[in-house]
Amino acid sequence: MNARNSLERILALLDVFTEHRLEWTPDELMEALGYSRPTLYRYLKILKEAGFVTSMPSGGFALGPRVVELDYLMRKSDTLTQYARPQMEAFAAAYPCAAMLVRWYGNKLLVVASETTTPELENDYPRGRPLPLARGAISRAIMSALNRRKLVPIIEANLTELSATGLGDTIDEIVSELRRIRRRGYAVAVGELTPGVTGIAAPIFDGGATPIGTFCVTIADTAATPELVERIGGHVREVCSEISARLGADRRASEAG
Repeated sequence: MNARNSLERILALLDVFTEHRLEWTPDELMEALGYSRPTLYRYLKILKEAGFVTSMPSGGFALGPRVVELDYLMRKSDTLTQYARPQMEAFAAAYPCAAMLVRWYGNKLLVVASETTTPELENDYPRGRPLPLARGAISRAIMSALNRRKLVPIIEANLTELSATGLGDTIDEIVSELRRIRRRGYAVAVGELTPGVTGIAAPIFDGGATPIGTFCVTIADTAATPELVERIGGHVREVCSEISARLGADRRASEAG
């Protein structure tokens, strides 16, 4: 087995840990992953020595302290968060809202930073918990920025849930609605992630054609007048444009250097 395959199999072992399954026994891991006992124990030894997993008194394994260390380093090094932080603080000061920064990687959406003066307006997805790909303004903002080749497989995989949100009943109807959102520059969703909360989000780019995340603001449904939603939406769109421009400039400077 080559090194690439071994690395992929080690990463697959880490991927089995979720909020619904925080601890695994070796027998459960072998059944889930199909690894032989010697292979599994070799991988567990590597991960344990590196701090990515830790053994539990029950005899199972859970994620280890190295994950926390890497989270700290990400907070310190992430340029996107550094650029967005003042904007999140400004939104939280200007409106009764929660402002969130979301990263998109693979097919996952993840809150990486947030600011709020009204904790009740935070959604049910704190930092580190993946958000649904087919519900909410955040997912809508991401999908609206994708080209058709990347968009259609996502729609096909989530057609029932997307239809339930009112985006449309067919792939073409959903694509058409997402293109309308793209022209407006921001997405709006009412109560799709957290009851009583309206989300307003726009995509962020780093100089490429595919978005890397979103900036999202949530406000109470009771305060979400069309005028306020439009005003916040325009502001969110401007903030995302500014952050995208800074990230794009960084990327061009790096490529030129």
